Amino acid sequence: MNHWAVDLDALELLFLKEAFPGLKLLSRSEVSGFQHPEGGVFWLRLKAGQDVSTCLPLAHAAEFHVVLLCDEPDESVVVSALAAGAAGCCNSRAAPEVLQQVALVVGNGGLWVGQSLLQKLVGATARALAQRPATEAPASWRQALSEREIQVAERVAAGDSNKEIARVLDITERTVKAHLSTIFEKLGIRDRLQLSLRVNGL
Repeated sequence: MNHWAVDLDALELLFLKEAFPGLKLLSRSEVSGFQHPEGGVFWLRLKAGQDVSTCLPLAHAAEFHVVLLCDEPDESVVVSALAAGAAGCCNSRAAPEVLQQVALVVGNGGLWVGQSLLQKLVGATARALAQRPATEAPASWRQALSEREIQVAERVAAGDSNKEIARVLDITERTVKAHLSTIFEKLGIRDRLQLSLRVNGL
């Protein structure tokens, strides 16, 4: 996958170059109208107090993904960034290993929103779906999973964290993570939100 850094400082560039040795540099003026046949990821800086709308003057085709490196990646900033078309936000001092994870998620069409916000989205989705008139949700997803994986999936769909799932099912958090990785692979999904929607019949 191709990666472009846009107007980043020296330390951020150092982290990105360590994560992506083929990283290319662009100025903000070069981003407008930029094209590449293979697409890729734009990494942009969002400084503390800077408005997301001024940082994301981008309107690129779907093959380009924009990730903001934020000094203060709180939930309101993340929501504003996603609404403006970004594929994700992470800390501007994120380690190279984290940046690689972000790239993997957004490169596969997912959103990188942070664990706490994702947990809230899943919980809100579960509550909203619980208020719908009762209908028999398709359960084809169950056929691909073991009994324990079904239990984990149902707890995720209810909005539980890994720690809560581990406590309820009397297993370790590492085991929960292993089950989730297997569940995602078996069901062909990317994250907890997609799993919640699948389990709840959407």
